[in-house]
Order: sequence, then C-alpha cells, then structure tokens
Amino acid sequence: MTLGLINANPVVQAKKERLVRTQEDQYRDDGVDPLDIYEYVRDIRDPEHPYTLEQLSVLSEESVTVDDKLDRILIKFTPTVQHCSMATIIGLCLRAKLNERLPLHYKVDILVSPGSHADEDSVNKQLNDKERVAAAMENPNLRQLVDECIFSDEI
Repeated sequence: MTLGLINANPVVQAKKERLVRTQEDQYRDDGVDPLDIYEYVRDIRDPEHPYTLEQLSVLSEESVTVDDKLDRILIKFTPTVQHCSMATIIGLCLRAKLNERLPLHYKVDILVSPGSHADEDSVNKQLNDKERVAAAMENPNLRQLVDECIFSDEI
C-alpha cells in the first residue's frame, strides 16, 4: 500500500459467494462464459488497498460481456474515484490475468465505464494498445505491482 492514497476511505462491499458449477457445466464446450471470466478476475487486489476489485465495486458480474460469435470479450471497470491514478494499473492487471487463461483467438477490450474517470479516453486507449501494454509489462516495477495484485495472498 502506498502513502498519500487517492481514495483513503473506499466503500468496501462484502465478498459474494463463489459460483458453484454443476459437473455438466464444467465440461461444456460452447465457448467462454461471462460468469467464468468474472470469477477468474474478481479477486485481483486493488493496487492501493488490501481489498479486491469486487469488494471495492470496481468490477461486477454485469461488467463482463462475451460475444462468442465474434470471439470478443469486453470488461468495463469503474474506478473508485474519477481521478484514480491507478486505473491503468487495474486494467493491466485484468489483461495480464486474462492472458493466462483465455484462448489466444479471443479479442479482449478493457474499458473504464463511461463517465467514471476524468481521463477516460486516454486510459482506454492505453489499455487497448498492444504495444503500450507490452511496453508497460516490460517495466520491472509495473510488472511487480501487477503481479502483486494478481497473486496476492492477503485476500
């Protein structure tokens, strides 16, 4: 956690129960399910707080949409404050976590929810530019922060 927090007192929600899949659901072969994606990314820790993106209402089940016909996934997240300087890091965490699991043919778009960030266009452009994302992930300090958020044991 850093000193001088952008949002020193975030609203924290209770964690929801885990999705329970039937054995039939686990072996289906009909593409990617939005709920599965949400279950996979909901425990990413916020870069500033010891809470998950789900607990801070940055992500919700409704923030993930999938179009299997076009092999596209859209995730919209809502930073806790309009001037959140960690919005790009949150998006990088989402992208890095999804890159571990998703088949390569899926196109993933990660956006801040419309009207939820003062620099929305810039953040969206950065998060969906392959070269910018690759350059950011080559930075050892950024990579370490992303890894800490993704693989945190504090949760």
